Amino acid sequence: MAGTDKKRALLTEGPAIILVEPQLGENIGMVARAMANFGLSELRLVNPRDGWPNEKAVSAASKADHVISGAVVFDTLEEAIADLHFCYATTARERYGFKAVRSPVEASETLRQRFNANEKTAILFGRERTGLKNEEVALADEIVTFPVNPAFASLNIAQAVLLMSYEWMKTGMESANATPFQALTQRPATKEQLQGLFDHTEEALDARGYFRPLAKKPKMVDNLRAVLTRPGFTETEIQVMRGIVSSLDRFSRKVPKGSGGPFEGDDADDDHA
Repeated sequence: MAGTDKKRALLTEGPAIILVEPQLGENIGMVARAMANFGLSELRLVNPRDGWPNEKAVSAASKADHVISGAVVFDTLEEAIADLHFCYATTARERYGFKAVRSPVEASETLRQRFNANEKTAILFGRERTGLKNEEVALADEIVTFPVNPAFASLNIAQAVLLMSYEWMKTGMESANATPFQALTQRPATKEQLQGLFDHTEEALDARGYFRPLAKKPKMVDNLRAVLTRPGFTETEIQVMRGIVSSLDRFSRKVPKGSGGPFEGDDADDDHA
């Protein structure tokens, strides 16, 4: 979905995203892209397998350069979370322990509250294949898990980051139904404009023998009126529809015999409007 606009303010706030021993540079890049999409920018990497910096990560980030260039590498998870006040550990597997387990919605609301209180927070994500170890989950304050298909619960790391980033973004919106842009405000068509469209269409169809046999024309006209009055046209839409009919009306066609139209002969004048 295209939508990059460098003229607009770039959101760079919220919890840090911590990747524990990520394996593929491409996945790190896609994580960076997901973060940038939803206003997150602080990326921390714990002992990335292929080292850092990583050209494959840069390529996969799709211009999320501010996230990639700002990424910080740590040797251990303990070092990566040392300055935090609160962090979540993500997992799709059942973890039976003493830590509270939250949904992405509830976790994001908590992160927003702590962010507003100037606390430093983060979300931990584990290895692509095995996730976080139990001892790593133990370092977090709470667990966040996703409502996924129990028989197919494995998420790509970038997908997991995207889900949490999206929920974080929603907590900063005025309402759950807010959208970044709206359709243009348009005036509804008047009955006079609607009648004009109907008359115009009926005249064009009549000229081409649409209403046949003639005995059925009243019913066909009623059906046509019902169709054209149903959508609730705006003034602009009426203009578009009239333009379509006018364009078609520039050309005439031979009308089949017995059509009830004005040109029933085989030698009908094709140029007659």
